[in-house]
Amino acid sequence: MRLAATLAATLGIAAAAPPCAAQHPAADSLPLATFAYDRAAPLAAHDSLLRVERGVEVRALRFQSPRGGEATGRLFVPRTPAHPPLAGIVLQHGMPGSAVGMERWGVALARRGAVVVALDAPFARRGGPTLRFTPADSADEVQLVVDLERAVDLLRLRADVDSTRLGYVGVSYGGAIGALLAGVERRLEAYALVVPNGGLLAHFRRGDRWLGTPGRMPEAARERWVAALRPIEPIRFVGRAAPAALLIQSGLRDRQVPPRDARELQDAASEPKTIRWYDGGHGLTPRAEREMFAWVERALR
Repeated sequence: MRLAATLAATLGIAAAAPPCAAQHPAADSLPLATFAYDRAAPLAAHDSLLRVERGVEVRALRFQSPRGGEATGRLFVPRTPAHPPLAGIVLQHGMPGSAVGMERWGVALARRGAVVVALDAPFARRGGPTLRFTPADSADEVQLVVDLERAVDLLRLRADVDSTRLGYVGVSYGGAIGALLAGVERRLEAYALVVPNGGLLAHFRRGDRWLGTPGRMPEAARERWVAALRPIEPIRFVGRAAPAALLIQSGLRDRQVPPRDARELQDAASEPKTIRWYDGGHGLTPRAEREMFAWVERALR
């Protein structure tokens, strides 16, 4: 059964979520068809052993992306699982970054009883600038979400994974992408979103002021970029996550995702949700990491 309610205990500097007053877009107003693909198509997945770390096989992974090219990343499999079948977890890195940077978390989650898939975002696969500030950034996000759905397909096909115990863990940009995925993907039970915001537009805009590159772009070019991203902003989708359970962890001193931006996403999120605040920056605290792992273990049983 799905997690029925938020965790009652609050640890550290943790705040219970207030009643959500946000107006969530109706499902028929969201471009859900944008993320459609043929689930029956062959995955053409391949993996190869890189090393064994603390009883976990760390494997290089690749499979065909429905949006073209190959999705790449890492696969983490307990070598001698104590209680198969295992939970399945999709793990997503931040920006910039790659699946390699998530190996520590992948091993830790696998040691707790899960098969874990960590994918490279499209910007990590192609090289070059992380963001191009053109509509191509929107296409990259769509491809990543579809590839994450494909990673769910991969987990569900594995004999060692219990397809009723699937979850997601994402940090920073990966947390925001998880908020988007939660409104699209209906087969996951739980999402742990670590220091997420409402999306790229939320990241670069403070009120009427654009920060960084968007503030220096010609208005017409900026408007094309905004028009391409606005329909798929994660904050529009996270209210559709239910019945999946959400954990959202945020930092009171986070400069990359200021508390105001974090609260906007928290308020937009559907129940059941657990909101936790920490007296830290974008990296939060060691306690936050321990609590995230514990929450995921409990949510996926």
